[in-house]
Amino acid sequence: MSETASRPGNRLRVWYRPMRSRDSGEGHRVSTPLELLFDLCFVVAVGQAAAQLHHALGEGHYGHGVLSFVLVFFAIWWGWLNFSWFASAYDTDDVPYRIATLVQIAGGLVVAAGVDSAFERDFQVMVVGYVLMRLAMVSQWLRAARSDPEHRVNALTYAAGITIVQLLWIVRLTLPESWALPSFFVLVLAEFAVPMIAERRNGTTWHPHHIAERYGLFTIIVLGESVFGATNAIKEGMADGEHIAGLASLAGAGLVLVFSLWWLYFDQPGHARITRGRTSLLTLSSWGYGHFLIFGSAAAIGAGLELSVDYDTHTAHIAGLPAGMATTIPVAIYLLSVWLLHIGPTNECRPIAIGFPVTAVLVLAASFGPAPIHVTAVLVAALVTLTVIATRGARIP
Repeated sequence: MSETASRPGNRLRVWYRPMRSRDSGEGHRVSTPLELLFDLCFVVAVGQAAAQLHHALGEGHYGHGVLSFVLVFFAIWWGWLNFSWFASAYDTDDVPYRIATLVQIAGGLVVAAGVDSAFERDFQVMVVGYVLMRLAMVSQWLRAARSDPEHRVNALTYAAGITIVQLLWIVRLTLPESWALPSFFVLVLAEFAVPMIAERRNGTTWHPHHIAERYGLFTIIVLGESVFGATNAIKEGMADGEHIAGLASLAGAGLVLVFSLWWLYFDQPGHARITRGRTSLLTLSSWGYGHFLIFGSAAAIGAGLELSVDYDTHTAHIAGLPAGMATTIPVAIYLLSVWLLHIGPTNECRPIAIGFPVTAVLVLAASFGPAPIHVTAVLVAALVTLTVIATRGARIP
């Protein structure tokens, strides 16, 4: 062992680094293996939420199923979002950072374990997991406050705000049932308020390309979960040897649909808007928070495709219209969200700017036809074709 490496101070540096802000213009900044593990574990919770949504819709519990899915998905998404933005600014990849992140992953898995009971209005397990991963985030902010004097006020504001809100989540478990839903939305607003307050002055140094990649990777994973769920449903439906032709056709339409949704999300560079609006907290918030609709609708599409399989194999207890709408509504939400966040209503390419909302309306109208999934797949594939033709030869920043 060399003399330099044997010095106590240098041995310390191997496992510990001061948590200072990373350069927001750092070259070749990509997701780390730890971030990829984080995404992979969190998609377990996404899959559980989608499975419960599929079950609730299949039983005809539309309002309860959708509302429960929204509540559960918020806990999953908010934990993922806060980790991703923090890592973009402060990822040291030392031992304490890795351990705190693994604790957050463990909290996410506890959240996943509590999804089933949360759909039955029992949020105890989910709150335990949620608070665990959020308090692990507090420890990271306290490290940042200690090592980064320039952003100490930001970091301490985050740490204090998150801690207070977590205590309120615990208190919420003791409230009467009639207060459960109003208190949930109040605390969601409190969660949103923490970064809005903390970032008002001298915001943290997140990396636009890194953030865009993180969001893109999670979109891919959620779409992949939808493919996985629908594939299993089709496999089970074909097991009895009946409805094979119809299920094969549905599988093809579902695959075209998911491929097209992937194409539309990545057709425009994700970092372009947040780079242009870097100094606008409103723009950043709308882009970052607005992805809740993209991620949530992508997960719901998988549940919708599974429900269509159930309907075609006569195992669902619902009519054709709600079975089709379980897919067409989230597809329309996905298209409108990508349009607002990536494309923009004022996009200089008018066919694209108009094409997204028009396609969303036509997709909703397809719900009332005899083959809503097939028509939706054709419509969304046509939108992909339109974007390719309209942007041919254009230079994308």
